[in-house]
Formats: sequence, C-alpha cells, structure tokens
Amino acid sequence: MMRRTAMTPQQSFFAVFCIEALAEELGMTGDSIYRMLAENSDILDGYIIPCYDVLHTQGKGWIVDDLIGLMKRKGVLE
Repeated sequence: MMRRTAMTPQQSFFAVFCIEALAEELGMTGDSIYRMLAENSDILDGYIIPCYDVLHTQGKGWIVDDLIGLMKRKGVLE
C-alpha cells in the first residue's frame, strides 16, 4: 500500500497545478504525470507537498523546470 501525505486544500490545488503544468509542457496527460510523480517516484509526497511553502511562491516556468530536472534525476523522465 502506498503512503499518501495528508494535504491541505491549498497543497492539493498546488499539486494539481504542478501536474497540469508538467503535462502541458511535456505533451502528456495529467494521469501519466501523476503516476510519474506519485507512483513511480516520491516526488509528490517527498518534494512537492513538503516544500509547498517555498515552491508556491515561484513562477510557473521555474516550477516546471525544477520538477523536470528532478524527474530526470529520479529516472522517471528521460
């Protein structure tokens, strides 16, 4: 069973924003991005949610670039 981090409504909205922004940038579905972030890595529970306070103050382009770099380092994106 996968452990899910409890989220505030704001964190939940931000997670959806990140997923949809990545999907748009990478030309993929939101569902496939979610699987990459939550099922194939710990990026959602280990980075996006815990670092919400800092991440949500950044611009969309910076967030997308940061997450793409992390996805590549974690091996879920080539």
